Amino acid sequence: MIGRTKEKSKRAKKNAGKTRSGKLKHLTPGEWFEKLVAVQARLRAPKGCPWDREQTHQTLRTYLLEEVYEVLEALDTRNDAKFAEEMGDLLLQIVFHSQIASEEGRFTVADVIREIHDKMIRRHPHVFGETRAKDSKEVLRNWERIKAEERRAGKAQSEGGDDAAEAPSLLDGVSRALPATLESFQLTRKASRTGFDWADAQGVIAKTREETAELEKALRDKNSQRAEEEMGDLLFAAVNLARFLHVDPEIALKKANAKFSRRFRAMEARARESGREFKDLPREEMEGLWDATKDAEGELATRELAKAQARK
Repeated sequence: MIGRTKEKSKRAKKNAGKTRSGKLKHLTPGEWFEKLVAVQARLRAPKGCPWDREQTHQTLRTYLLEEVYEVLEALDTRNDAKFAEEMGDLLLQIVFHSQIASEEGRFTVADVIREIHDKMIRRHPHVFGETRAKDSKEVLRNWERIKAEERRAGKAQSEGGDDAAEAPSLLDGVSRALPATLESFQLTRKASRTGFDWADAQGVIAKTREETAELEKALRDKNSQRAEEEMGDLLFAAVNLARFLHVDPEIALKKANAKFSRRFRAMEARARESGREFKDLPREEMEGLWDATKDAEGELATRELAKAQARK
């Protein structure tokens, strides 16, 4: 009898778990979000998680950056499960920072959501208002205009209408805390929206050649300070070219980094197959392995493309 009762109890618990799981699956996004906020609040509460309770906005900065890059990496894999998981990790960072601010009486996660909700309404008057926009370019121009108006209003309020305040610029809003590549990208993008842009890609390419020539001159003159400046100008021109071609320079460079890493490891493997270490090879053999690795990679890509076309 006791055995049967225990078995019945186990079945009841198992079925209850299934019921709870089934109910959870049908929660709305808002309900799931509230549950996540509650989880983070519990972790930060007394008798919560010691690690979570120790964190500050500053200590979480590294994790915030890591999660952004992990989302981008997951996006490139085209693995939806991984993509969803990493976006969840990024969302947690927003909730985490909001919880810390809430504990200090500064703002709550509701304030965060309200701010972006109201901003999206304000900056899409062609959808939620009477304004009309014929194409995406006009939408972007309106966006920048509204953003500039908001910034001026915010400055006037915070400075009490101080006439000595710095004059507003269309480049306002580009954070100096951004990585240099992304900062360059945003600066040139904002400038281009005013009409200050190249007529075609050839103009930007010519600019990169000009900057390369100036860098070469600085090297010939053995002027290290000038070389640093010209190197910066060349990098800026390269980012501007990427922007003009609608290529994200950060993502393009990440892919180039991955390609170099893949090819370098392949060269190391080829050297080991011959019973040697890559670092011990003469320069000429290193170059030969690099060319062989590139050729092998190209042949593989050609075969994969042929297979894909055959499947169609």
